[in-house]
Amino acid sequence: MIINSCLKMVLPLFFLFLRLSAQIGANPDECKVPSCSPHGPAIKFPFRRKDQPYHCGYPGFEISCTEKKQTILELPYSVKLSVDKINYKSREIVVHDPDFCLQRQLQNLTLSASPFQFKLDSSIFESWIDDYTFFSCSSDTREYEFPLTLIPCRSRFLHENPLYAVGSIMQLDWLDLSSCHKLYKLSLPDGIVDGKNFSLTWSESICGNCEKAGQKCRLKTNSKGPETECIPKGVKEKILIAGVILGFFVLVFVIIILHRVYRSNESKRDNIVRIEKFLEDYKALKPSRYSYNDIKKLTNHFKDKLGQGGYGTVYKGKLSNEVLVAIKILNDSKGNGEEFINEVGTIGRIHHVNVVRLVGFCADGVKRALIYEFLPNESLEKFIFSTSIKTHSLGWEKLQEIAIGIAKGIEYLHQGCDQRILHFDIKPHNILLDENFNPKISDFGLAKLCSKDQSAVSMTVARGTMGYIAPEVLSRNFGNASYKSDVYSFGMLLLEMVGGRKNIDVTVETNQAYFPEWVYNQLDQGEDVHIRIEEEGDIKIAKKLTIVGLWCIQWYPIDRPSMKVVVQMLEREGDNLTIPPNPFASIGSTGGNIRRRKRSLQQELTIISE
Repeated sequence: MIINSCLKMVLPLFFLFLRLSAQIGANPDECKVPSCSPHGPAIKFPFRRKDQPYHCGYPGFEISCTEKKQTILELPYSVKLSVDKINYKSREIVVHDPDFCLQRQLQNLTLSASPFQFKLDSSIFESWIDDYTFFSCSSDTREYEFPLTLIPCRSRFLHENPLYAVGSIMQLDWLDLSSCHKLYKLSLPDGIVDGKNFSLTWSESICGNCEKAGQKCRLKTNSKGPETECIPKGVKEKILIAGVILGFFVLVFVIIILHRVYRSNESKRDNIVRIEKFLEDYKALKPSRYSYNDIKKLTNHFKDKLGQGGYGTVYKGKLSNEVLVAIKILNDSKGNGEEFINEVGTIGRIHHVNVVRLVGFCADGVKRALIYEFLPNESLEKFIFSTSIKTHSLGWEKLQEIAIGIAKGIEYLHQGCDQRILHFDIKPHNILLDENFNPKISDFGLAKLCSKDQSAVSMTVARGTMGYIAPEVLSRNFGNASYKSDVYSFGMLLLEMVGGRKNIDVTVETNQAYFPEWVYNQLDQGEDVHIRIEEEGDIKIAKKLTIVGLWCIQWYPIDRPSMKVVVQMLEREGDNLTIPPNPFASIGSTGGNIRRRKRSLQQELTIISE
């Protein structure tokens, strides 16, 4: 997972570097200004030599070099012209026929398919495009007989009769063409027929005003058609420097990430060794061990999800057709395996009707899972916090039975095992109900062990869920964390069972009464607890659960009863329980009494380290 996250961060930077490299070109010299001969014209954009990459020039501006080091411009229809000079500022190229016989190529000199146009010279006399008609005449025809322009070189190359051209200013009717036959007509600039060289020009739109602005022109990469762009001179060098710097930082970043991945993997390996050592010592206590492939088969590849929490996701599974299980897949990115060891090491040695049974576990590398007995009615939370009318179908007698079952389960944890187990996360969500609504305590990820003659534990950080955490777990001003911290959490749970809502709910309005304080005031004023009461007998049960809950949430641990006393209070018949002191009274009003309680608490509890 860490490697995938690193790749997601590094790959965009890597591709950016590749893009910069592509803009520069794989070889910075591949578009360097070349020439065919030392005295020949420089060849640069939009021209390119045919042996250069395609992006070095614009389409239609191909130039080749002959063996004689002539610079040849290649035009459509196999027209080849020798280049005398290229003026990039005025966008003009001066050309002539390589064999000084342009007339033999005139018929194919069609510039409509090329990016060039004829350049008309207007420096002295205005020039124009004229229509010429070409005739082939017998060899005995003399030029002086009529005003024709003789093109003798053509007959030299093609071994034909002499070729004559007649401009449009001449009326053909005036000429004796009896020994001639008409060949074709062409529109050409004035003077090109008998001239030795001429000029072509190309459109400014190819590069715009790049040269005028002191910039370079180049062909855009990755564009659908041939498009150009202007870049400042020296930008390639700047891009290259930027690319090198970026590449350096990417390399440093990758090294840091790989180092972190290595350290993380090393930490995971240490955790795996730690867990394997624990499981080696744990073999005698049983629950079966499964591989991760077994877990996938048991859950039908995680098909039926039951719920999700901070430490993992719970799926429904089958050990056989008759035995259903709940399998919690622990997050491999959370903690160092402490929660897994707590669960297996604690719940694996417990056998009580009110504590969920651990059937098996999986420790396959960083993949860890816990397999519990399946409880079809899910958690108590679903029944006491729902706004549905069906919520209260359990009835007050069943709520009392559930409360007694939870209390007996916690008492067993505190007194019934070889070592005292402190749960530190008693809440409705961690109370599961079987098919007969018998409660079972679950989720021992935050549990701690201590010997029975040592009652307090020290903690570096608070454990539990807000709303159920005892005051001494949050602040040592109230004493030290101990088994009485579970008593406080149970008291908050009892009051939520009575009230049918969370004692602390961030979604309610701030001016809404705090239920535990409100219900204490009701009892203190001699009024009964009329909450969802349907029968007269339910009043006594609600009052009993409320009084026991208020005893359990006293601020100082010494004022709370043990779970053994709580069970006795819940099982007592009648409504003769004594109302406890007000746990919400101002602390400052009983300062002396509080100091006495703190000294007494510190004398009673012996602190042990984690």
